[in-house]
Amino acid sequence: MPFARISLHRGKSPEYLKMLSQSLHEALVESFDVPPTDRFQVIHQHEPGELIFDAHYLGGPRSHDYVLIAITAGRQRETSVKQAFYRTLVERLHVAPGLDPEDVMVVITTTAADEWSFAGGRGN
Repeated sequence: MPFARISLHRGKSPEYLKMLSQSLHEALVESFDVPPTDRFQVIHQHEPGELIFDAHYLGGPRSHDYVLIAITAGRQRETSVKQAFYRTLVERLHVAPGLDPEDVMVVITTTAADEWSFAGGRGN
């Protein structure tokens, strides 16, 4: 069960945010072995000066449309699975909502099952 935090600059339309969310979810289902009903996301919109990034570090150039996607996953995936996910994700985001692949950064962190409580204070 991955949990995704999506950070971007404030000002995008609700339709843009919906496409961003949907494209991420579809890429997770298609390439990251996530069930279709497993969707947990938070979208953080930042004012100018609150989302700081190097426009050229290991890629770019990055624009004001830069998006940082931080995924907390409950189990490890093989490197090949993660690489396929990255490719699928930028392809989908390029189609909808029209993001340049150079504006997409992804960080995946993995946790143990006992570090999650899905409801009611019950551990996993």
